[in-house]
Amino acid sequence: MPRAPSLPPVSIPARGPIRVLFSCVGRRVELVRAFRAAGKRLGRRVETWGTDRTWLAPAMHQVDQAALLPNVTNRSYSARLLDLVEKRRIHLLVPLIDSELLLLARVRDRFLALGCLPLISSPRVVGICRDKLLSYMHLKKHDVDTPKTLTFSDLRRWRRPRFPLYVKPRAGSAARGHYLCEDRKELNFYAQRVPDPIIQEYVRGDEYSLDIYAGFDGRVRCVVPRLRLEVRGGEVSKGRTVKDRSIMAVGRRVVESLAGCIGVITIQCIRTPDRRIRVIEINPRFGGGNPLSIRAGADFPYWILRALCGREPAIRLDGFRDRLDMLRYDESVFCPAPRRR
Repeated sequence: MPRAPSLPPVSIPARGPIRVLFSCVGRRVELVRAFRAAGKRLGRRVETWGTDRTWLAPAMHQVDQAALLPNVTNRSYSARLLDLVEKRRIHLLVPLIDSELLLLARVRDRFLALGCLPLISSPRVVGICRDKLLSYMHLKKHDVDTPKTLTFSDLRRWRRPRFPLYVKPRAGSAARGHYLCEDRKELNFYAQRVPDPIIQEYVRGDEYSLDIYAGFDGRVRCVVPRLRLEVRGGEVSKGRTVKDRSIMAVGRRVVESLAGCIGVITIQCIRTPDRRIRVIEINPRFGGGNPLSIRAGADFPYWILRALCGREPAIRLDGFRDRLDMLRYDESVFCPAPRRR
């Protein structure tokens, strides 16, 4: 497999805090805490920063410093983020939502020039992962088992499609706009309500999320499959680590085929009753259920911070605890309401 070029090293002072910025931090309280805890194990203080478009994002009240930024669709978004990185001397940028990834990947060199390592895969990789039709074409090219995926216009030429079929946005995320269609009437109805829809073969079986860590040189270092026991609002609410070598091999193969992944990549796949492993989605960022993998021993924040300090960690591909369950519950954040102007 081709190897991604290494990212240039970022100079981290031997003393003082390591400043980590989580963009679009939203509800990622557990991830913020995991980076703080990793800093303690490393013997360094981690100063956490967060950005979001609203103060109503819970994690904005859990970071050490927070800053409001416009929506990622705003033309000034990347410039404002770059300005914040420069002024606050941020060492590490961790983007957390799909819609900002391609925008930031295209200016990755500008972050590096400011002494900040952006934990973002290459623009080519992000472009493939963001577009589900391109993802399908890439997986097929590399002989990775994946459900048949078509545009709606292509499907119209398919006289006898095999239902049920899945409708989803070509560039969507968090399961928004996903519909299971039992017949052509339902298909036509939902396809008109989904922006730039694609049609995907429906696959039955157990669904897994794979948290895969690729070092700064793009080399796959660890693969953690998580069985999705329960999902709420597109995000896993109950999960279990499963040390399944066949699933791990598929995940590793996908990331290596992309040749440009950096940091944590989240892959969705389904293991069918006849044991086929079918990849359905690739997200080049921290997934929402990632705290389970971290607690199971795949300490991504520690590995990232250690490598950032020039001390490459020793990592086992299967170095995580098997069959650890995560059962999530709601926790409240209390903060003063903003005054009306």
